[in-house]
Amino acid sequence: MVAPNVVAATKQRTNNTVAFEKVYLGLGANLNDPISQLKQAITALEQLGGTRAHRCSALYASKPMGPQDQPDYVNAVMELECELPPHALLDATQAIELKLGRVRKEERWGPRTLDIDIILFGDKQLDDERLTVPHYGMKEREFVLYPLLELAPELALPDGTSVSSLTTNVPRNGLEQIQ
Repeated sequence: MVAPNVVAATKQRTNNTVAFEKVYLGLGANLNDPISQLKQAITALEQLGGTRAHRCSALYASKPMGPQDQPDYVNAVMELECELPPHALLDATQAIELKLGRVRKEERWGPRTLDIDIILFGDKQLDDERLTVPHYGMKEREFVLYPLLELAPELALPDGTSVSSLTTNVPRNGLEQIQ
């Protein structure tokens, strides 16, 4: 089920000429068959109105951030072209998370069935109570940088920093391609 405001935003924006922006989403899961969770999320994102799915990185196993007494994660990065506004895309990704069993808890970096983060949204730089783009932690997270590098080795962030240069300072920390 797509959030109603996403459908409204899509209908409203298709009446105007709107350029698609390249968007990168980080996907992660470590509960309830994480590989299946990511594959279901990818399918849902491929069907999302107002977007055109391009491709997805390989799936990677990674160590959890924060508490270590939880299962390892499965991560990927997906590339889309998007005509939705950033907050409408956020609403849509959160609706997909909920549909696939995500329960939001106070515990940060705890185990979860699915997490979809907006990593980059074109050259936009946003920072409000709901959304920070580029994602606030992307420059330190191997499970974002290496899959992103796989998809877009020449990519530069809005501040001009290349993804490839970021990976030289971020160790793999056990990150392993699994599919």
